[in-house]
Amino acid sequence: MTAYPNEKELVERAKTDPEAFGILYQRYVSKIYTYIYYRTGNQHDAEDLTAKVFHQALNHIGRYKDKGHPFSAWLYRIAHNLVANWHRDQKKRQTVALEDTNLYSGEKTNPYHNTVKNEETAILLEAIQKLPAVRQQLLILKFIDGLSNAEIGEILNRSEGAVKSLYHRTLVSLKGLLADYPELIEPLENSYDH
Repeated sequence: MTAYPNEKELVERAKTDPEAFGILYQRYVSKIYTYIYYRTGNQHDAEDLTAKVFHQALNHIGRYKDKGHPFSAWLYRIAHNLVANWHRDQKKRQTVALEDTNLYSGEKTNPYHNTVKNEETAILLEAIQKLPAVRQQLLILKFIDGLSNAEIGEILNRSEGAVKSLYHRTLVSLKGLLADYPELIEPLENSYDH
């Protein structure tokens, strides 16, 4: 495999070289899949939509223009659009089945503790799914993909300050939805400035 000194060169090369596109695919497929999975709550649909993201990216990479944002921002926008279309086609929101989630690292824990954590996770996911799509996207990018506010801003095409503001408004909405469960909102509040 050829080494590429920077992503910009790799993307340019991928316009004509399938090996270079394969490197981009390997670099981003798990992040895109994870993003889509948390937006759809369904492994099968997430796999199908992830494949479509990279199929569209491959078909349109010749028209890709570097606008100073990371290549991943372009992939996330494609994913966002496909997920939005998927939700329109579903005509109802999907939920993440607890048995499909990998909540624990495999270490043995107290069954009571596991039950409480599963219930808390279900409550939190249900509340998040009541939020508008852009706020769901923000939470996934922040907590699942671990992106900074600046990186999220590039993907959402917003300033870092606008992302912080949206995050604050999202927390206020979640507080209302989780009024009976303040312990669930606390970890989200602690990451407000990050």
